[in-house]
Amino acid sequence: MTAVNKVLVIGGGFSGMAAAIQMRRGGIAVDLVEIDPDWCPLGAGITINGATLRALQTLGVYDEFVAQGYVSDGVELYTAQGHKMAELPTPRPVGADVSGGGGIMRPALAAMLARATRAAGVDVRLGCSFSSLEQTDTQVNVDFTDGTRGSYDLVVGADGVHSKLRGLLFPEVKPLEYIGQGVWRAVMPRPEEIVRPRMWFGQHIKLGVNPVSKTHMYMFITEDRPTKEHIDPATWPQVFAGLMQPFTDPLVQALIPHALTPEAAIDYRPLANLLVPAPWNRGRVVMIGDTVAATTPHLASGAGIGIESGIVLGEELARTDDLQTALDGFHARRWERCRMVIQNSERLCRIEIEGGDKEEHARIMRESIIALTQPI
Repeated sequence: MTAVNKVLVIGGGFSGMAAAIQMRRGGIAVDLVEIDPDWCPLGAGITINGATLRALQTLGVYDEFVAQGYVSDGVELYTAQGHKMAELPTPRPVGADVSGGGGIMRPALAAMLARATRAAGVDVRLGCSFSSLEQTDTQVNVDFTDGTRGSYDLVVGADGVHSKLRGLLFPEVKPLEYIGQGVWRAVMPRPEEIVRPRMWFGQHIKLGVNPVSKTHMYMFITEDRPTKEHIDPATWPQVFAGLMQPFTDPLVQALIPHALTPEAAIDYRPLANLLVPAPWNRGRVVMIGDTVAATTPHLASGAGIGIESGIVLGEELARTDDLQTALDGFHARRWERCRMVIQNSERLCRIEIEGGDKEEHARIMRESIIALTQPI
């Protein structure tokens, strides 16, 4: 008994793969199209909280994550000069035997989920997307960019924050707005004393590191920038090293030369978020992940809420033989959790930009972390 028999997933990112894997487990036939012919996401490291590790365990890849990435408990907080202020606990999520957090290289996580997607029996087509779709009461007819055509009981849109599908179905949704901060990321060798995430707080700037393997970590810097501006990638190493300079902790200073090497693979992204009002479907087309719920990284939950949404959608479709009931169940389980992450992350960002109440910042962090440990 399932609400649908055949589903198309548009987009092979984290949320799309999670949905495809979970739907296959429920006995649903799944096609997945991904426009990138190499299926290879860019990016440095990614911080994964305990709730996301629980989701990865649900998908069957937690042990592989532990082998390739790094898991730990707690977050250490330091002043820019290297004085330890506190150590925050990272409670383990309810209902799973996983660590409180971890880190991994983003391409490594994508590759292990891609292997799990194929192993689940999903029909994957790369270098392909949809060109048009037409709904009837009983199906969605889809034309693909490779000239083929297919019919499906449901289409899942997971084509990212700049979603073409969202533009077609939700034309009223405004483009993303810059939020006033940018984030820098770089890959660094991991000093022996870095055994869990560590953050240093400066004036309107925050620097952090998180282990992603036995030998490496990634460094991130969130920086206030009042306006969104183009920064020449050729200058990124010098800009990144300059942002590290005010952090006089000897550990940070010793890492500055690594920022100037090609191996650092420095990346810069201006931050924005998106929360599309529910419901996230138009008839037999439903959207998940960054297409409708994209967050800044302040709660390390962007990938996590997308992966969770994919799992929940698969569970609800397998729970009933009625599509509307399944979609109602999906929205009931996902809206409030996604709203909390996105709006709390934005509030944390605003407090950092405005130099606001540090007690409020700590309270939001604590309450959000506890909420994320709860079952999905």
